[in-house]
Amino acid sequence: MFHLKKPRQTDAQSTDAQATVTDTVKTVIADIENRGDAALRDYSVKFDSYSPESFRLSESEIQEIISGVDPQTLEDIQTVQRNVERFAKLQRDSITDFESEVEPGVFLGQKNIPVGAVGAYVPGGRYPLLASAHMTIVTAKVAGVQRVIAATPAPNGEIPAASVAAIHYAGADEIYLLGGVQAIAALAVGTETIDPVDVIAGPGNAFVAEAKRQLFGRVGIDLFAGPTEVLIIGDDSTDPFLAAVDLLSQAEHGPDSPAVYVTTSQANAAAVIDQVERQLEVLPTREIAGKAWETVGEVIVADNLEEAFRISDEYASEHVQVLTAEPRLALEQLQNYGALFLGDRTCVSYGDKVIGTNHVLPTMRAARYTGGLWVGKYLKTVTYQEVRTDEASAALGALLGRAARAERFEGHARSGDIRAARFTGEWPAWSEGLR
Repeated sequence: MFHLKKPRQTDAQSTDAQATVTDTVKTVIADIENRGDAALRDYSVKFDSYSPESFRLSESEIQEIISGVDPQTLEDIQTVQRNVERFAKLQRDSITDFESEVEPGVFLGQKNIPVGAVGAYVPGGRYPLLASAHMTIVTAKVAGVQRVIAATPAPNGEIPAASVAAIHYAGADEIYLLGGVQAIAALAVGTETIDPVDVIAGPGNAFVAEAKRQLFGRVGIDLFAGPTEVLIIGDDSTDPFLAAVDLLSQAEHGPDSPAVYVTTSQANAAAVIDQVERQLEVLPTREIAGKAWETVGEVIVADNLEEAFRISDEYASEHVQVLTAEPRLALEQLQNYGALFLGDRTCVSYGDKVIGTNHVLPTMRAARYTGGLWVGKYLKTVTYQEVRTDEASAALGALLGRAARAERFEGHARSGDIRAARFTGEWPAWSEGLR
């Protein structure tokens, strides 16, 4: 393998930028913890030039905002949300409760309980990500979460009407016009007017991602997320024009969004690079996409398809798109990806916006150990145990006594001793004078 195009961004640049983000986020979270709503209002004015009487939208305000949205946009929002709901229900149906008598008198079970409250963050800076409302809120409601509150910014004081419509139709119980670190902090720790949640979900910029990282543990989060990523696998059959379109579709997310092309054909690689450069000249978002392609874009020529798959698994990209002659080979062989897109009739942007699978996915090689947001993230899978017969309890008690003493846990052992003794009548010496 060899690089036909290498990234230009250095690790030192990334480290310096992250240090600034970390310090800023820490300060904002601490201030909101100390001053509550007053700090929230100060940061909203500072970052969004927005200071309403209440950050929470009333039902009448929601309806007034939605009335100004293009009817076709509203129809499309509801169509996409039905697609997301359909897939989320399929996921929920795959998760089952059970109870089994694993041996005579011993019953073990599993229950899946929805978390109590979810905070959904819907970004609205450079792009108002309506789809994030579908992915975070609809999925939570399918999981059975009773209270879902959503936050989305009003940059420069402008209310994002289409985002509000998407949030409302998705089923949010409360909508707050708040953005950035201050929104994440308010959802996690609460203020005088906002009750805290149990889980925070949704993508965002570097500051939002860092806020979720710092608050993880105090609340659950969907996953740690960085810039959007795409890796496309091609061969000599891949259409360079189509591959370039799809690379740039993800590069436009942000100037730090890696777009990586791995192909088995050097000629194809060169043709894709040429197409990217030509298409950037006429792409309205070229300022962002071009910066991403220049600094973190890569083109790699692999010796064969097996090596291309190995490279893909090493990168563990958020999105992996397969534009080879036999795309389903990847489904059999690839292990590390957030979401997989097979064949040239499919594209990452379908997953981002409309097809129904969730677009909140692992980045920064996290696909090595986790998948993306799904119904299960909003469920607590818990277990229960019940021993119904004296005989079963006695047998387990004797086993516990031996097992615990092997670990020098005498208190644990005694819990087993007394249950065995209640059945056999042979009380241990340590219990004399205590019963």
